[in-house]
Amino acid sequence: MVARILGVDIRQRGSGNIGATNVLRTAGWTPALATLFGDIGKGYVATWIGSRAGAGPTWAGAAAVLAVIGNCWPVFLGFQGGKGVATALGAFLRITPWALIPAAIVFASLVASFRFVSLASLCAVMGLPLAILALRYPAALAVAALAVAAAVVVRHHENIRRLMAGTERRFGARASASSAEPRPGGGPE
Repeated sequence: MVARILGVDIRQRGSGNIGATNVLRTAGWTPALATLFGDIGKGYVATWIGSRAGAGPTWAGAAAVLAVIGNCWPVFLGFQGGKGVATALGAFLRITPWALIPAAIVFASLVASFRFVSLASLCAVMGLPLAILALRYPAALAVAALAVAAAVVVRHHENIRRLMAGTERRFGARASASSAEPRPGGGPE
């Protein structure tokens, strides 16, 4: 929505992904931060509503899973959405805030060391269920985090392929001239 307000179809630029990283690469910091905070807010509000819908952590966990699935495969965009990481951050910020501390340490350490946002995101989200269990949050929330991690991994399949091939772009690397240009095929790389 942020890119669209700027008159840019983000699905036709850069990687074709609607998330904050692609918005940063193609439209700049301000639109990227607006996208990031919008996705975080979406997850947070969804779990707040879920926790009000019924007693127990199951409802909030289900809301987290549904918010991430809705972000990754939105009906309104032909099931081609974001990668779900920022929405997951917002969801678990609401329901398991202390478990995000180890995840944030993993994320920041990997970005600082290797500068791959995708690798850092994958490792952080895959470690989240373990952090939730270790901090003795309800098991239903660990199950929700596991489902969210699975969705995020599925959405990162192209990044995983590029990481394994050594072609994944590092955070802060200069974009090629073509990355900010419209994509001829229109879809993700």
